[in-house]
Amino acid sequence: MTVYEKPKRDIGTSYELAGFGTRFFAYIIDGIIIGLIAGLLFGSARWAGGGLGWLVGMAYCWYFWTRQDGQTLGKKVMNVRVIRTDGAPLTDSDAILRYIGYYISGLLLGLGFLWALFDSKTQALHDKLANTYVVVAE
Repeated sequence: MTVYEKPKRDIGTSYELAGFGTRFFAYIIDGIIIGLIAGLLFGSARWAGGGLGWLVGMAYCWYFWTRQDGQTLGKKVMNVRVIRTDGAPLTDSDAILRYIGYYISGLLLGLGFLWALFDSKTQALHDKLANTYVVVAE
């Protein structure tokens, strides 16, 4: 178990960092949900479906990361949430940057995701880009 201590200016709260397996299953759950929503809304939009699916995923992640205490439905099931490295909730721009980071992580043959396995703070590439941690929900 790795514990992240919040910066000293924030009085004495610490978070348990989420492990790779927990993060992976939350990501899979969210991927299924986003795929179902995009498929139902845009399944017949063949050529535009991919772009529209990307927008659905962006809207889904943005909403849950910024309006639902950093917990998408998958993260809620796995009892984890996303926070900024200073312990604050994500802003709109943090959420968008993190979501774009998902695609960068994937474009690197998934190595951006696997980075979390070897990082001392279990941050994947998209976490590094957006200055976020995935922590066990309180």
